[in-house]
Amino acid sequence: MSSSSARPVLYVIACGGFPSEAIPDQVRRAQGDGWEVCVIGTPKGSEFLDVRLLADLTGYPVRDNYKRPEDPDVLPPADAFLCAPATFNTVNLMAAGASTTLALGILNEAVGGGMPVIVAPWPNRALANHPAFPASVQTLRDVGVRFVLDPDLLPVPNSGRPGSARFPWDQVHKELAGVHARLTD
Repeated sequence: MSSSSARPVLYVIACGGFPSEAIPDQVRRAQGDGWEVCVIGTPKGSEFLDVRLLADLTGYPVRDNYKRPEDPDVLPPADAFLCAPATFNTVNLMAAGASTTLALGILNEAVGGGMPVIVAPWPNRALANHPAFPASVQTLRDVGVRFVLDPDLLPVPNSGRPGSARFPWDQVHKELAGVHARLTD
């Protein structure tokens, strides 16, 4: 573990929109599972987050932009990364290696460094049907990124059920439990 605490550090990267309102509950759940948690939002995604509450819960500021090189880093180094909910743009930009935001830069460094990364995308059906999306998911899977996908999402059937209230938080936490066990063994 890279943190100075006894608990591994999880960076939760939140891209915004539904179901971002569930992030505080998921932070509490991850903390209860033994993680030290830091939250990073995309610039637009942070508009959907209760930044003050998340800072109070984690003890760290919620970052959504790059810091100046001379400024100290206020977050401990991460041991694992969860991007949830991940947008269509985030998945595609990550697969392309674009680091246009702090969130993408952190995720791309994690992928390049072989760190554990879990992504739970939540695009609507039309975006999931775009040919770039499944190609991006496969590109990232090929380099070790673990995906938690709605079973109805890929391949995408024509019986529409766009981003609904069924975000797979339980599956996300199963994946996190496996990563936590590997890090603490």
